[in-house]
Amino acid sequence: MNKNWWKILGAILVTYSTIWGFLSDVPKLPILHESIRNLYFHVPMWFGMIVLFSVSVYHSIKFLSSNNPDHDLKAVESINVGVVYGILGIVTGAIWAKFTWGQAWSFDVKQNFAAIALLLYFAYLVLRNAIDEEQKRAKISAIYNIFAFPIMVVLLFVLPRLSDSLHPGNGGNPGFNSYDLDSRMRAVFYPACLGWILIGYWIYTILYRVRSLEKNNTL
Repeated sequence: MNKNWWKILGAILVTYSTIWGFLSDVPKLPILHESIRNLYFHVPMWFGMIVLFSVSVYHSIKFLSSNNPDHDLKAVESINVGVVYGILGIVTGAIWAKFTWGQAWSFDVKQNFAAIALLLYFAYLVLRNAIDEEQKRAKISAIYNIFAFPIMVVLLFVLPRLSDSLHPGNGGNPGFNSYDLDSRMRAVFYPACLGWILIGYWIYTILYRVRSLEKNNTL
């Protein structure tokens, strides 16, 4: 029980934020209207993705320093879950854009760079499948991952701020502030972010254990 408290917490927070995200009151803002509720789902997906990619790059560094294959396995499984979170982030963002910008994909600079950042990690998975020799695959993948992470950060957080963008918080377009995010929304938004991060990490640990068992059974 003591070891699983964070899993229980994650499940409670996601359940709470999902139910209350649809039922609670939200600020009556022009253009956004009820679509602002997507903040409880869209943004936590990206936060979860970044945390999972951070976990992966940590284990890639650990692998290069130790040659322990467990670290390579942890790196790839955290990326697998992070990619799913990234896809969900893009899908929820496209749905939101459809209602607020008039079209799901307007080739906004934030959308484009987010897609490119995600493609970096699709390329990581393709690279792994292209190399047969296990040790070589793990080493090349680790090096690629270490370089991909800062590029992803630049694509998501630096470049969009240098160009005009419809996306809040980029290109001179103000992000959500105290006027938009009142205390009611914060009471749902912050638990949603933490909850989805914990659930993503939980899924990653499950996948890692499954892959470890499969690997041990084939030895």
